[in-house]
Amino acid sequence: MTLEQRRALIEPTLQGMSIVQQCDVLEIHRSGFYYTPRPMCQEDLRIMRLMDELHLEDPCRGTRRLVDELVEKGVMIGRDKVRRLMQAMRIKAVYCVPRTTVADATKYKFPYLLRDLKIVRPGQVWAVDITYVPIRGGFMYMVAVIDLYSRYILNWSISNSMDAEWVVGMIKEAIAMHGKPEIINSDQGCQFTSEAYTALFRKDGAAEGVKISMDGKGRAIDNVFIERFWRTLKHEHLYLAPPTDGVELYTTCKRFVHFYNEKRKHSSIGKVTPAVRYRMAA
Repeated sequence: MTLEQRRALIEPTLQGMSIVQQCDVLEIHRSGFYYTPRPMCQEDLRIMRLMDELHLEDPCRGTRRLVDELVEKGVMIGRDKVRRLMQAMRIKAVYCVPRTTVADATKYKFPYLLRDLKIVRPGQVWAVDITYVPIRGGFMYMVAVIDLYSRYILNWSISNSMDAEWVVGMIKEAIAMHGKPEIINSDQGCQFTSEAYTALFRKDGAAEGVKISMDGKGRAIDNVFIERFWRTLKHEHLYLAPPTDGVELYTTCKRFVHFYNEKRKHSSIGKVTPAVRYRMAA
């Protein structure tokens, strides 16, 4: 079960079993059960929406350029606030890091494995990523895993927080439905470097035998296919008619993922849908 499903099982009035004991049994942190997120003000949500559109348009914009663009749109804001909102949205500027020194490869536990790799079959490489998704009066997060050969969205999930357990649950479901890939690629976010995530790939883990790959810093195209999926989802659906709440967001995303997999043809994979390419080669 996902983290949200396990949280829903907790009964504060249950006789003979305290909330602490229920959290231990369900492997949930007590702080996560009791925590009530503070809603953001409407102005911050409006700014985040503008920032998300600007970032999708040009992911190379850093805090300085974002401030300039926002000021041109009539938003009086400084770099510190832009930086804080970027952290909440989990977006970073793409830029080339000056190669003044050569890093010690032994210090990188999970190197980037896709360089010069020819992806020739489904199940060879998966890519997983998290993005900010806007709703009316707030925002949530979406995680998805895509098969790089076919562009097929294998699984996805929505949450109001970015817990590592949430990501792990989604990956486990994808493996249960589609089997294990050879490689799973991600960025270097804290969810993907967490103990809960890396434990998946160790002995007796759900992804035992699967190799971990992580994007290099400053690389613009390491996760290009799933980034393209995020852009299509937001521009063609979420920005045109923002969902009112999490339930409507889930319904909208479910409908779009089905359309993306089963109906939307891609010229880069022979003008067929991801589902056709995935099933033909599987």
